[in-house]
Amino acid sequence: MVPTVLVTGASGLLGRDVIKAFQRKEWKTIGTGLTRADPPSIVKLDLLDEDNIKRVLDETKPNVVVHCAANRFPDSCSADPDAATALNVSSTRTLTKLAKQHNAFLIYISTDYVFPGRKGEAPYKVTDTPSPPNIYGRTKLEGEEAVLSESKNDESVTAVVLRVPLLYGHCEENDTSKSAVHALVDAIYESQKSEEPIKIDDWALRFPTCTEDVGRVLVDISELYSKPTQGKKLPQILQFSAQQQFTKWQMVKLLGEDVLGLPMHGLKSHDPSKEEAGDTQRPYDSRLDTSVLKELGVDVSCQDFLGWWRRDLRAFRH
Repeated sequence: MVPTVLVTGASGLLGRDVIKAFQRKEWKTIGTGLTRADPPSIVKLDLLDEDNIKRVLDETKPNVVVHCAANRFPDSCSADPDAATALNVSSTRTLTKLAKQHNAFLIYISTDYVFPGRKGEAPYKVTDTPSPPNIYGRTKLEGEEAVLSESKNDESVTAVVLRVPLLYGHCEENDTSKSAVHALVDAIYESQKSEEPIKIDDWALRFPTCTEDVGRVLVDISELYSKPTQGKKLPQILQFSAQQQFTKWQMVKLLGEDVLGLPMHGLKSHDPSKEEAGDTQRPYDSRLDTSVLKELGVDVSCQDFLGWWRRDLRAFRH
């Protein structure tokens, strides 16, 4: 029988590539969305409505649920903590509980922002103690705790957490699901006509990871955890990340000079650590250790950052 996967946030940056990854392995794929639902491939789901979640699970009968939907914008979470908690924590708890009742294995997408990212601490292992630097990281950590709490007494693993870092993937020009890397591309174009130089962070270290690679890993996790384990309980916290290290300024230089071939005079290297901290703190270095996935036999290789962007932006060069 062909297995079925239900992907929340399927119209978003990560969700789209998760759907494609499962389709390549010939799974039956069903996505969910709220404002960008597109039946029958993407069904409408309000994650804040328990009855709605129950109805969708009853109708789709998934073997696996990949929970990508979240408020993933740190500044937005800081501006409205209650709304961030409702989506990132409360709905996650409800979805985990109901997925378990429907005998569906759940994968919760979390973030490297659960760690403080202080200098000298990274790479963070799954056993390291989280300490989020901002409300976004706090709500994602509380989402992790909700997942683990709802599945803690199970004999076999019914839910896992997968932490990932800054993501990038294909976006259309006016796509609202753009990531912070896409914002850098937009800044390069904007700088060509800007009167004042646009400041770009040259302090925090980032490990941008392609959504296509995350999708592949999610399929591998789903297949691995669906197999009999002969009494061995598999780990519930996993981490995946590319290992190429950049500041946003270094990414901008690569994208501007090596990919787009545009001048950089409208952009300026900036060190925010020398200024008074804003409302939303960012980690300096929250690199994730991926050894648990390696030990499970999951391929943790990643695409080359520069090579991927050369391919993706080719159509936009003038």
